[in-house]
Amino acid sequence: MKQVEVTILGQVYMLGCPEGGEALLASAVASVDKEMTSIRDSGKVKARERIAVLAALNVAYQLAERATALPAATAPAAAIAQSDFDLGGLLRRVDAALGDDGHLL
Repeated sequence: MKQVEVTILGQVYMLGCPEGGEALLASAVASVDKEMTSIRDSGKVKARERIAVLAALNVAYQLAERATALPAATAPAAAIAQSDFDLGGLLRRVDAALGDDGHLL
Protein backbone atom coordinates (compact mmCIF):
# COMPACT_ATOMS: atom_id res chain seq x y z
CA MET A 1 0.00 0.00 0.00
CA LYS A 2 1.42 3.36 -0.92
CA GLN A 3 1.14 6.59 1.04
CA VAL A 4 -0.62 9.53 -0.62
CA GLU A 5 -0.63 13.09 0.68
CA VAL A 6 -4.01 14.81 0.44
CA THR A 7 -5.48 18.08 1.66
CA ILE A 8 -8.94 18.28 3.17
CA LEU A 9 -10.29 21.53 4.56
CA GLY A 10 -6.80 23.02 4.40
CA GLN A 11 -5.29 20.21 6.50
CA VAL A 12 -2.71 17.82 5.01
CA TYR A 13 -3.15 14.08 5.63
CA MET A 14 -1.08 11.04 4.67
CA LEU A 15 -3.40 8.23 3.63
CA GLY A 16 -2.74 4.64 2.67
CA CYS A 17 -3.87 3.83 -0.85
CA PRO A 18 -3.80 0.52 -2.74
CA GLU A 19 -1.77 0.50 -5.94
CA GLY A 20 -3.91 1.81 -8.78
CA GLY A 21 -6.43 3.40 -6.43
CA GLU A 22 -5.04 6.93 -6.59
CA ALA A 23 -7.73 8.27 -8.94
CA LEU A 24 -10.54 6.82 -6.85
CA LEU A 25 -8.97 8.19 -3.66
CA ALA A 26 -8.53 11.63 -5.28
CA SER A 27 -12.21 11.61 -6.24
CA ALA A 28 -13.24 10.63 -2.70
CA VAL A 29 -10.99 13.32 -1.19
CA ALA A 30 -12.44 15.96 -3.53
CA SER A 31 -15.97 14.94 -2.56
CA VAL A 32 -15.23 15.03 1.18
CA ASP A 33 -13.35 18.33 0.89
CA LYS A 34 -16.24 19.87 -1.05
CA GLU A 35 -18.77 18.75 1.57
CA MET A 36 -16.64 19.89 4.50
CA THR A 37 -15.90 23.27 2.88
CA SER A 38 -19.59 23.80 2.17
CA ILE A 39 -20.53 23.02 5.79
CA ARG A 40 -17.75 25.24 7.18
CA ASP A 41 -18.65 28.10 4.83
CA SER A 42 -22.29 27.97 5.91
CA GLY A 43 -21.06 29.40 9.21
CA LYS A 44 -23.32 27.18 11.31
CA VAL A 45 -20.67 24.68 12.41
CA LYS A 46 -17.11 25.53 13.45
CA ALA A 47 -15.63 22.38 15.04
CA ARG A 48 -13.71 20.25 12.53
CA GLU A 49 -14.93 17.02 14.10
CA ARG A 50 -18.58 18.02 13.71
CA ILE A 51 -17.92 19.22 10.17
CA ALA A 52 -16.31 15.84 9.37
CA VAL A 53 -19.26 13.89 10.80
CA LEU A 54 -21.82 15.96 8.90
CA ALA A 55 -19.82 15.66 5.67
CA ALA A 56 -19.52 11.88 6.12
CA LEU A 57 -23.27 11.62 6.65
CA ASN A 58 -23.97 13.78 3.59
CA VAL A 59 -21.70 11.66 1.38
CA ALA A 60 -23.17 8.40 2.74
CA TYR A 61 -26.68 9.71 2.15
CA GLN A 62 -25.79 10.68 -1.43
CA LEU A 63 -24.39 7.17 -2.05
CA ALA A 64 -27.52 5.55 -0.61
CA GLU A 65 -29.72 7.86 -2.64
CA ARG A 66 -27.89 6.92 -5.87
CA ALA A 67 -28.18 3.22 -5.04
CA THR A 68 -31.96 3.44 -4.65
CA ALA A 69 -32.31 5.47 -7.85
CA LEU A 70 -30.65 2.81 -10.02
CA PRO A 71 -32.93 0.97 -12.45
CA ALA A 72 -33.71 -2.66 -11.55
CA ALA A 73 -31.59 -3.92 -14.45
CA THR A 74 -28.42 -2.44 -12.97
CA ALA A 75 -29.16 -3.40 -9.38
CA PRO A 76 -27.00 -6.59 -9.40
CA ALA A 77 -24.00 -4.67 -10.78
CA ALA A 78 -24.56 -1.91 -8.21
CA ALA A 79 -24.68 -4.47 -5.39
CA ILE A 80 -21.35 -5.92 -6.50
CA ALA A 81 -19.78 -2.47 -6.73
CA GLN A 82 -21.06 -1.52 -3.29
CA SER A 83 -19.73 -4.72 -1.76
CA ASP A 84 -16.25 -3.58 -2.80
CA PHE A 85 -16.71 -0.32 -0.88
CA ASP A 86 -15.27 -0.75 2.60
CA LEU A 87 -16.95 1.93 4.70
CA GLY A 88 -15.37 0.59 7.89
CA GLY A 89 -11.90 0.80 6.35
CA LEU A 90 -12.59 4.33 5.16
CA LEU A 91 -13.72 5.38 8.65
CA ARG A 92 -10.60 3.80 10.19
CA ARG A 93 -8.38 5.74 7.76
CA VAL A 94 -10.21 9.01 8.53
CA ASP A 95 -9.94 8.33 12.28
CA ALA A 96 -6.21 7.68 11.87
CA ALA A 97 -5.83 10.90 9.88
CA LEU A 98 -7.71 12.90 12.52
CA GLY A 99 -5.37 11.54 15.20
CA ASP A 100 -5.79 13.49 18.42
CA ASP A 101 -8.65 15.56 16.96
CA GLY A 102 -11.01 12.70 17.75
CA HIS A 103 -12.78 9.86 16.03
CA LEU A 104 -15.73 10.26 13.71
CA LEU A 105 -17.87 7.57 15.30
